[in-house]
Amino acid sequence: MVNGDAIDSWFPVSFLDYQIPVKYFINCGSKSNVEEDSARYFVGDGEHSSSFNPGRQSKSINDHNPSTNTSVIYHTARVYGQPSSYELDISENGTYFIRLHFFAFNSRKINLADAQFNVSTSKFLLLSNFAGQNTSNSPVVEEFLLTINVSKFCLYFIPHGTSFAFVNAIEVFLAPQNLTKSEALRFTPTGQSVTYHGFQSDALHTVHRVNVGGPTKKDLDLWRHWISDDAYLHEKGLATNKIYEGVPFYQDFVIDSDDSGFLEISICPREDSPEKKAFLNGLEIMELMKETDFIPPLPLDMPKHHLRHVIVGSVSSLAFVTFLVGMVFLGHKYNKAKHAGTGPVVPCGGWTLKSGITRNTSSISSIPNCDLKLKMPFTDILHATQNFDPRLVIGEGGFGKVYKGTLKSGLKVAVKRSDPKHGQGLPEFQTEVTILSKIRHLHLVSLIGYCKEGSEMILVYEFMEGGTLREHLYTSENNRSSCSTGSKLSWKQRLEICIGSAKGLHYLHTGINGGIIHCDVKSTNILLNEHYLAKVADFGLSRSGPLDPDHFSIGIKGSFGYLDPEYITCFQFTDKSDVYSFGVVLLEVLCSRPAIINSPRMDEVNLAEWGMYWHKEDKVETIIDPCLVGQVNPNSLRKFVEIAEKCLKRNGIERPTMYDVWWDLEYALQLQKGDVLNIFLVMFLLDIVSALFN
Repeated sequence: MVNGDAIDSWFPVSFLDYQIPVKYFINCGSKSNVEEDSARYFVGDGEHSSSFNPGRQSKSINDHNPSTNTSVIYHTARVYGQPSSYELDISENGTYFIRLHFFAFNSRKINLADAQFNVSTSKFLLLSNFAGQNTSNSPVVEEFLLTINVSKFCLYFIPHGTSFAFVNAIEVFLAPQNLTKSEALRFTPTGQSVTYHGFQSDALHTVHRVNVGGPTKKDLDLWRHWISDDAYLHEKGLATNKIYEGVPFYQDFVIDSDDSGFLEISICPREDSPEKKAFLNGLEIMELMKETDFIPPLPLDMPKHHLRHVIVGSVSSLAFVTFLVGMVFLGHKYNKAKHAGTGPVVPCGGWTLKSGITRNTSSISSIPNCDLKLKMPFTDILHATQNFDPRLVIGEGGFGKVYKGTLKSGLKVAVKRSDPKHGQGLPEFQTEVTILSKIRHLHLVSLIGYCKEGSEMILVYEFMEGGTLREHLYTSENNRSSCSTGSKLSWKQRLEICIGSAKGLHYLHTGINGGIIHCDVKSTNILLNEHYLAKVADFGLSRSGPLDPDHFSIGIKGSFGYLDPEYITCFQFTDKSDVYSFGVVLLEVLCSRPAIINSPRMDEVNLAEWGMYWHKEDKVETIIDPCLVGQVNPNSLRKFVEIAEKCLKRNGIERPTMYDVWWDLEYALQLQKGDVLNIFLVMFLLDIVSALFN
């Protein structure tokens, strides 16, 4: 086994006395300086500095109940509510270590676990879809190694939709010149080897750094964190102390990963070696990140291209993720060890390390413009659904049955499996994957993955424990003679659900270039989590921008009772068509009845017509859900019905935008609360926003 001091002896002599000429250790969101160890002094960015700028569009927050088990640098954070840059002056070009520290604490102002964002430089997307909830249990440090040849280096923090970004601490310091090599052997999946020369233009993202045979430890020179190999061992072999008495040497390889999500490394002696022993002291796995043309986005704009492409063949259209594998060996003698490393390593029995690679991609996809990282093997789907156990069916729609599943990671998901008998097929599948792989928003259901193998078309979503909005309003058997079945949603909860849905649709209409029209807004396509947070779902019929009738398939698309009258007459969908459908949903929320019912009275069949009839009679309180009687503020009810009426205008041009609907609903909520101060504040904000956009 490696003893506790072994790691310190791994570095070449030139590293041991290395003095960093350019360095930043920043305690983000704090005015205080923190001495993390004898060599790192983290400076608070709350005070003005001439050498770095945290950005104007940010704020500082403190953890008012900090854990005694975490470093002081994790007790504060800098938060970004819109795309912003963190600028640092660079006086010397070269290869730099960049470490970003994250720990999601819950302050009085904000819960950092709710953050979702990207982090980029001008050339690389460092972190994509980074979620604060993954850092709530313990701090996470993301480490990168890249070349900086500009005088002002920028880190871009880009929130998703209405979410936000944060960072607790930043390290940027110049690495030793001989830390990385200019070339290494690259092995293809077929076993062929070529020389790889791309390190100077690539960035490296540390995936694993393993102290083989030893405990978790930090080295003292570059403050790298080495973890124990206990979680990765497939088979274990123990070495004698003589193994650690030699001079260290290193082997670097570039490996093309497959779509299994694992990289298996076997250590064994050469077949012709007289001494049948093999050894490994340390292992580093780093992701190669290719340079890209990145333009810093304006608020709500996201990079158009998926930036985390790794090695791309010049004549092949296959996308590969490659990993730099740095193996740290110690031998009896340097020249003997060097001679022993001249031949190929033959996979065989002995010590084996099997490492999970979470940044998994597939090499082939038949779906244009999709995110290859989301592709999942069919075997994983079978495992998650217990071979599509009928007892796990939780719903059925136009695409097929929906199953509740559990991934190997323990994450609960909703698995939608295509069924040709249901009408929707490949076009709807491709549309949903393409759209959901490009967007992330708190009030839009997230796509976890997809599978397209043979005739199987499967979509995997985050699981929404609360089910559909409709299930909480009424059932098909509900006669409305008494309080509706379901969760007995209060009026405040219903308003908050409507507000969340409106936010999601607003982002859909404006957050992507050209906008996206949902085309099937209804109460069964609004899902709730266990806290009644609303998320818009089912994007199979969605389209980018206004639809050209010449390119629209014959037959009505959408759901009867929610269809825009303009669409029925001219087959033209616009964002105002979604607004009309949302108006019907508002009446569902108010009345707890379906959009279309069987009734001998024709004026009751259509909810939109029925609701507007009673509104004109000024008797809308007679048709509201009996559960709401006595708990709705009359002013809030009046405002709510006014919003629904605007949404249901016959002419689309007269309908409000989803942004207007969202703010009107916020106003209705404040009226319900009776908070006059907040009402005036909301109206004041509305006036400011109106002035800015008009």
